[in-house]
Amino acid sequence: MKELTAIIRPGRAKLTKQKLAEKGFVAYTEERVLGRGKQKGVQYGPEESRNGKEGISFFPKRMLTLFVNDEDLETIVSIFIEANKTGEIGDGKIFVGPAEEAIRIRTDERSRAALV
Repeated sequence: MKELTAIIRPGRAKLTKQKLAEKGFVAYTEERVLGRGKQKGVQYGPEESRNGKEGISFFPKRMLTLFVNDEDLETIVSIFIEANKTGEIGDGKIFVGPAEEAIRIRTDERSRAALV
């Protein structure tokens, strides 16, 4: 079992969710987040900022988290890439890590049974 977390552009979230649903993946958590990549956000000089001080702007993003069976991982990664790749800076990132256990609270189902 894997945990997949993707940080994407807000304008691409709807398309991503549609493509996931078309392939039968409808269980995920979505959050509105702010962040910046290695470009360090937009740098403002004192004359451009609201309070007269230099600062960094963070960009709005969407973060989707899914827990998936190992055999579904590459399909889901492909969906995220297809829906979000523009070739421009800021397309996003996908993080994949192990998930040791999933437990459905209502029924006490575990592992694979808890994901379906």
